[in-house]
Amino acid sequence: MLLLTPVLVAIVCILMVWIFKNADGSSDRKKGEPRAEARPWVDKDLKDSTDVHQEEAEADEWQESEEEVEHIPFSHNRYTEKEMVKRSQDFYELLNKRRSVRFISNEQVPMEVIDNVIKAAGTAPSGAHTEPWTFVVVKDPDVKRKIREIIEEEEEINYLKRMGPRWVTDLKKFRTNWIKEYLDTAPVLILIFKQVHGFAANGKKKVHYYNEISVSIACGILLAALQNAGLVTVTTTPLNCGPRLRVLLNRPTNEKLLMLLPVGYPSEDATVPNLARKTLDQIMVTV
Repeated sequence: MLLLTPVLVAIVCILMVWIFKNADGSSDRKKGEPRAEARPWVDKDLKDSTDVHQEEAEADEWQESEEEVEHIPFSHNRYTEKEMVKRSQDFYELLNKRRSVRFISNEQVPMEVIDNVIKAAGTAPSGAHTEPWTFVVVKDPDVKRKIREIIEEEEEINYLKRMGPRWVTDLKKFRTNWIKEYLDTAPVLILIFKQVHGFAANGKKKVHYYNEISVSIACGILLAALQNAGLVTVTTTPLNCGPRLRVLLNRPTNEKLLMLLPVGYPSEDATVPNLARKTLDQIMVTV
Protein backbone atom coordinates (compact mmCIF):
# COMPACT_ATOMS: atom_id res chain seq x y z
CA MET A 1 0.00 0.00 0.00
CA LEU A 2 2.94 2.27 0.52
CA LEU A 3 4.04 1.85 -3.10
CA LEU A 4 3.13 4.78 -5.39
CA THR A 5 1.40 4.05 -8.65
CA PRO A 6 2.94 5.52 -11.83
CA VAL A 7 0.04 7.97 -12.15
CA LEU A 8 0.48 9.23 -8.60
CA VAL A 9 4.24 9.58 -9.14
CA ALA A 10 3.58 11.71 -12.24
CA ILE A 11 1.14 13.93 -10.33
CA VAL A 12 3.62 14.44 -7.49
CA CYS A 13 6.41 15.36 -9.97
CA ILE A 14 4.18 17.91 -11.72
CA LEU A 15 3.26 19.51 -8.39
CA MET A 16 6.91 19.71 -7.33
CA VAL A 17 7.92 21.35 -10.64
CA TRP A 18 5.06 23.86 -10.31
CA ILE A 19 6.01 24.72 -6.70
CA PHE A 20 9.69 25.24 -7.51
CA LYS A 21 8.90 27.28 -10.64
CA ASN A 22 6.63 29.66 -8.75
CA ALA A 23 9.04 29.95 -5.84
CA ASP A 24 11.84 30.80 -8.28
CA GLY A 25 9.68 33.43 -9.98
CA SER A 26 8.82 35.02 -6.66
CA SER A 27 12.49 35.11 -5.74
CA ASP A 28 13.36 36.83 -9.01
CA ARG A 29 10.75 39.50 -8.44
CA LYS A 30 12.09 40.17 -4.98
CA LYS A 31 15.63 40.55 -6.30
CA GLY A 32 14.63 42.58 -9.33
CA GLU A 33 11.80 44.95 -10.08
CA PRO A 34 8.23 44.32 -8.88
CA ARG A 35 5.68 43.00 -11.33
CA ALA A 36 4.71 45.84 -13.66
CA GLU A 37 1.41 47.54 -12.90
CA ALA A 38 -0.85 48.48 -15.77
CA ARG A 39 -0.34 52.19 -16.32
CA PRO A 40 -2.29 53.30 -19.41
CA TRP A 41 -1.34 56.95 -18.84
CA VAL A 42 2.33 56.21 -19.55
CA ASP A 43 3.17 56.82 -23.21
CA LYS A 44 5.61 54.12 -24.35
CA ASP A 45 7.10 56.54 -26.85
CA LEU A 46 8.15 58.74 -23.94
CA LYS A 47 10.23 56.08 -22.21
CA ASP A 48 13.26 57.90 -20.86
CA SER A 49 16.39 56.45 -22.43
CA THR A 50 18.69 58.21 -19.99
CA ASP A 51 21.19 55.57 -18.91
CA VAL A 52 24.60 56.38 -17.50
CA HIS A 53 25.87 53.09 -18.94
CA GLN A 54 24.45 53.42 -22.44
CA GLU A 55 27.65 54.89 -23.85
CA GLU A 56 29.65 51.89 -22.68
CA ALA A 57 27.77 49.51 -24.98
CA GLU A 58 28.52 51.59 -28.09
CA ALA A 59 31.57 53.55 -27.06
CA ASP A 60 32.56 54.52 -30.59
CA GLU A 61 29.19 56.15 -31.26
CA TRP A 62 29.24 58.53 -28.30
CA GLN A 63 31.01 61.87 -28.04
CA GLU A 64 33.20 62.62 -25.04
CA SER A 65 32.05 65.70 -23.13
CA GLU A 66 34.07 68.87 -22.73
CA GLU A 67 36.50 68.67 -19.85
CA GLU A 68 37.23 72.38 -19.43
CA VAL A 69 34.83 75.33 -19.40
CA GLU A 70 35.81 78.81 -18.33
CA HIS A 71 34.29 79.96 -15.03
CA ILE A 72 33.40 83.65 -14.65
CA PRO A 73 32.29 85.85 -11.72
CA PHE A 74 28.59 85.53 -10.83
CA SER A 75 26.42 88.65 -11.05
CA HIS A 76 23.61 88.79 -8.50
CA ASN A 77 20.88 91.28 -7.56
CA ARG A 78 20.19 91.22 -3.84
CA TYR A 79 16.94 92.71 -2.54
CA THR A 80 15.98 93.96 0.88
CA GLU A 81 13.92 91.55 2.95
CA LYS A 82 10.85 93.72 2.51
CA GLU A 83 11.26 93.78 -1.25
CA MET A 84 11.90 90.05 -1.34
CA VAL A 85 8.63 89.39 0.47
CA LYS A 86 6.71 91.71 -1.87
CA ARG A 87 8.24 90.25 -5.03
CA SER A 88 7.60 86.67 -3.91
CA GLN A 89 4.01 87.50 -2.91
CA ASP A 90 3.34 89.28 -6.21
CA PHE A 91 4.76 86.35 -8.17
CA TYR A 92 2.65 83.88 -6.21
CA GLU A 93 -0.51 85.91 -6.80
CA LEU A 94 0.26 86.09 -10.52
CA LEU A 95 0.72 82.34 -10.84
CA ASN A 96 -2.21 81.56 -8.56
CA LYS A 97 -4.44 83.10 -11.23
CA ARG A 98 -3.16 80.63 -13.80
CA ARG A 99 -5.80 78.16 -14.95
CA SER A 100 -6.00 75.46 -17.58
CA VAL A 101 -8.20 77.05 -20.25
CA ARG A 102 -9.76 74.90 -22.97
CA PHE A 103 -11.68 77.72 -24.66
CA ILE A 104 -9.18 79.77 -26.62
CA SER A 105 -9.89 82.64 -29.00
CA ASN A 106 -8.59 82.64 -32.57
CA GLU A 107 -7.26 86.18 -32.10
CA GLN A 108 -3.63 86.36 -33.18
CA VAL A 109 -0.90 86.91 -30.60
CA PRO A 110 2.39 88.80 -31.15
CA MET A 111 5.11 86.39 -32.27
CA GLU A 112 7.66 88.43 -30.32
CA VAL A 113 5.84 87.35 -27.17
CA ILE A 114 6.05 83.69 -28.23
CA ASP A 115 9.75 84.12 -28.94
CA ASN A 116 10.31 85.63 -25.49
CA VAL A 117 8.43 82.98 -23.53
CA ILE A 118 10.32 80.21 -25.32
CA LYS A 119 13.61 81.99 -24.63
CA ALA A 120 12.54 82.08 -20.98
CA ALA A 121 11.82 78.34 -21.06
CA GLY A 122 15.27 77.81 -22.55
CA THR A 123 16.87 79.23 -19.39
CA ALA A 124 15.87 76.08 -17.48
CA PRO A 125 18.62 74.01 -15.85
CA SER A 126 19.42 70.69 -17.48
CA GLY A 127 21.54 67.63 -16.78
CA ALA A 128 25.18 68.50 -17.62
CA HIS A 129 23.84 71.59 -19.43
CA THR A 130 22.74 69.50 -22.41
CA GLU A 131 19.55 71.60 -22.94
CA PRO A 132 17.64 68.59 -24.34
CA TRP A 133 14.56 70.44 -25.61
CA THR A 134 13.01 71.44 -28.92
CA PHE A 135 10.03 73.82 -29.06
CA VAL A 136 8.03 73.50 -32.27
CA VAL A 137 5.73 76.48 -32.86
CA VAL A 138 2.84 75.76 -35.23
CA LYS A 139 0.80 78.58 -36.77
CA ASP A 140 -0.13 77.08 -40.13
CA PRO A 141 -3.89 76.27 -40.13
CA ASP A 142 -3.46 73.17 -42.29
CA VAL A 143 -0.80 71.72 -40.00
CA LYS A 144 -2.94 72.51 -36.93
CA ARG A 145 -5.86 70.71 -38.58
CA LYS A 146 -3.71 67.63 -39.24
CA ILE A 147 -2.48 67.71 -35.63
CA ARG A 148 -6.08 67.81 -34.43
CA GLU A 149 -7.04 64.88 -36.67
CA ILE A 150 -4.19 62.74 -35.33
CA ILE A 151 -4.88 63.62 -31.70
CA GLU A 152 -8.65 63.18 -31.85
CA GLU A 153 -8.29 59.83 -33.59
CA GLU A 154 -5.97 58.54 -30.88
CA GLU A 155 -7.84 60.24 -28.04
CA GLU A 156 -11.11 58.55 -28.99
CA ILE A 157 -9.33 55.20 -28.63
CA ASN A 158 -7.80 56.41 -25.35
CA TYR A 159 -11.16 57.38 -23.87
CA LEU A 160 -13.00 54.28 -25.08
CA LYS A 161 -10.30 51.64 -24.53
CA ARG A 162 -6.85 52.60 -23.24
CA MET A 163 -7.59 54.89 -20.30
CA GLY A 164 -10.05 52.71 -18.43
CA PRO A 165 -13.19 53.70 -16.48
CA ARG A 166 -11.34 55.15 -13.45
CA TRP A 167 -9.39 57.71 -15.49
CA VAL A 168 -12.41 58.65 -17.60
CA THR A 169 -14.47 59.13 -14.43
CA ASP A 170 -11.76 61.31 -12.87
CA LEU A 171 -11.90 63.60 -15.92
CA LYS A 172 -15.68 64.09 -15.90
CA LYS A 173 -15.50 67.16 -13.65
CA PHE A 174 -13.41 68.90 -16.34
CA ARG A 175 -16.07 68.22 -19.01
CA THR A 176 -13.42 67.07 -21.43
CA ASN A 177 -13.43 64.35 -24.06
CA TRP A 178 -11.57 63.43 -27.24
CA ILE A 179 -12.88 66.46 -29.16
CA LYS A 180 -10.11 69.13 -29.02
CA GLU A 181 -11.52 72.23 -30.71
CA TYR A 182 -8.79 74.43 -29.25
CA LEU A 183 -6.23 72.72 -31.51
CA ASP A 184 -7.88 74.56 -34.41
CA THR A 185 -8.88 77.82 -32.75
CA ALA A 186 -5.70 78.61 -30.79
CA PRO A 187 -3.48 80.85 -32.93
CA VAL A 188 -0.34 79.05 -31.79
CA LEU A 189 0.45 75.47 -30.81
CA ILE A 190 3.72 74.83 -28.99
CA LEU A 191 4.86 71.20 -29.09
CA ILE A 192 7.68 70.45 -26.67
CA PHE A 193 9.97 67.57 -27.56
CA LYS A 194 12.59 66.00 -25.33
CA GLN A 195 15.82 64.96 -27.01
CA VAL A 196 16.76 61.56 -25.62
CA HIS A 197 20.26 62.21 -26.92
CA GLY A 198 21.98 64.88 -28.98
CA PHE A 199 24.61 64.98 -31.71
CA ALA A 200 28.07 66.54 -31.71
CA ALA A 201 29.47 68.40 -34.70
CA ASN A 202 31.28 65.23 -35.78
CA GLY A 203 28.02 63.26 -35.86
CA LYS A 204 28.62 61.28 -32.69
CA LYS A 205 25.82 60.97 -30.13
CA LYS A 206 25.83 63.11 -26.99
CA VAL A 207 24.35 61.74 -23.79
CA HIS A 208 21.43 63.82 -22.48
CA TYR A 209 21.25 63.10 -18.77
CA TYR A 210 17.86 63.42 -17.03
CA ASN A 211 16.36 64.64 -20.29
CA GLU A 212 12.71 64.24 -19.25
CA ILE A 213 13.20 66.00 -15.91
CA SER A 214 15.12 68.81 -17.62
CA VAL A 215 12.43 69.36 -20.26
CA SER A 216 9.69 69.19 -17.62
CA ILE A 217 11.37 72.02 -15.70
CA ALA A 218 11.52 74.04 -18.94
CA CYS A 219 7.78 73.41 -19.44
CA GLY A 220 7.07 74.78 -15.97
CA ILE A 221 8.99 77.96 -16.73
CA LEU A 222 7.15 78.24 -20.05
CA LEU A 223 3.78 78.05 -18.28
CA ALA A 224 4.86 80.79 -15.87
CA ALA A 225 6.11 82.95 -18.75
CA LEU A 226 2.82 82.57 -20.63
CA GLN A 227 0.88 83.57 -17.53
CA ASN A 228 3.16 86.55 -17.03
CA ALA A 229 2.52 87.63 -20.65
CA GLY A 230 -1.27 87.46 -20.24
CA LEU A 231 -1.82 84.38 -22.40
CA VAL A 232 -3.63 81.15 -21.54
CA THR A 233 -3.06 77.50 -22.33
CA VAL A 234 -3.93 73.99 -21.21
CA THR A 235 -1.28 71.35 -20.66
CA THR A 236 -1.94 68.38 -22.91
CA THR A 237 0.02 65.14 -23.22
CA PRO A 238 -1.38 63.42 -26.32
CA LEU A 239 -1.17 59.73 -25.44
CA ASN A 240 0.24 57.55 -28.25
CA CYS A 241 0.33 60.49 -30.68
CA GLY A 242 4.05 61.22 -30.41
CA PRO A 243 5.41 59.15 -33.33
CA ARG A 244 2.81 60.40 -35.83
CA LEU A 245 3.20 64.02 -34.76
CA ARG A 246 6.96 63.70 -34.92
CA VAL A 247 6.72 62.50 -38.52
CA LEU A 248 4.20 65.22 -39.42
CA LEU A 249 6.51 67.92 -38.06
CA ASN A 250 9.62 66.33 -39.60
CA ARG A 251 11.40 65.91 -36.29
CA PRO A 252 14.26 63.40 -35.89
CA THR A 253 13.82 60.07 -34.11
CA ASN A 254 15.87 61.17 -31.09
CA GLU A 255 13.06 63.59 -30.20
CA LYS A 256 10.00 62.43 -28.25
CA LEU A 257 6.88 64.55 -27.77
CA LEU A 258 6.47 65.44 -24.11
CA MET A 259 3.77 68.12 -24.10
CA LEU A 260 1.54 70.18 -26.37
CA LEU A 261 0.36 73.67 -25.42
CA PRO A 262 -2.37 75.51 -27.36
CA VAL A 263 -1.64 79.19 -26.71
CA GLY A 264 -3.71 82.35 -27.09
CA TYR A 265 -6.22 84.63 -25.40
CA PRO A 266 -9.25 83.15 -23.62
CA SER A 267 -12.48 83.21 -25.61
CA GLU A 268 -15.18 85.57 -24.35
CA ASP A 269 -17.31 82.69 -23.10
CA ALA A 270 -14.43 80.73 -21.54
CA THR A 271 -15.18 78.85 -18.32
CA VAL A 272 -13.01 76.84 -15.93
CA PRO A 273 -13.94 74.38 -13.17
CA ASN A 274 -14.19 75.95 -9.74
CA LEU A 275 -11.28 74.12 -8.14
CA ALA A 276 -9.31 74.90 -4.99
CA ARG A 277 -5.56 74.41 -4.62
CA LYS A 278 -3.97 72.71 -1.65
CA THR A 279 -2.95 74.99 1.21
CA LEU A 280 0.66 75.56 2.16
CA ASP A 281 0.53 73.18 5.13
CA GLN A 282 -0.69 70.45 2.75
CA ILE A 283 2.26 70.77 0.35
CA MET A 284 5.19 71.91 2.51
CA VAL A 285 7.03 70.11 5.29
CA THR A 286 9.63 72.01 7.32
CA VAL A 287 12.28 70.00 9.14
